[in-house]
Amino acid sequence: MLKGLGNLGDMAKIMKQAQAMQSKMEEAQARLDTITVEGEAGAGMVKVTATAKGELTAVSIDPSLFTAEDREVVEDLVLAAVKDAQARAAAAAQAEMAGVTAGMDLPEGMKNPFG
Repeated sequence: MLKGLGNLGDMAKIMKQAQAMQSKMEEAQARLDTITVEGEAGAGMVKVTATAKGELTAVSIDPSLFTAEDREVVEDLVLAAVKDAQARAAAAAQAEMAGVTAGMDLPEGMKNPFG
């Protein structure tokens, strides 16, 4: 490649990989807004939809849950559904970002910052 330049050839290769990784990272970040996940609780009676970035976009509650006596139960189910949606969003984001470094020849010992 750059014969006679010693480690500079390796550095050029790493810089080229870093540029490719940055481009892939930007593309993956843009896709995170289009990936949606749904968390649920209470056997699907409470559902929450979120983007892979964790932004909540919808909440759905089965009408049979609406009684004054069950208010605390409904609140707990909504909280559980939100946490489920957030966990799924984090997993979807991690899977999307892990693809950024796939196939790259990272130096030994360098960890994937997304995995």
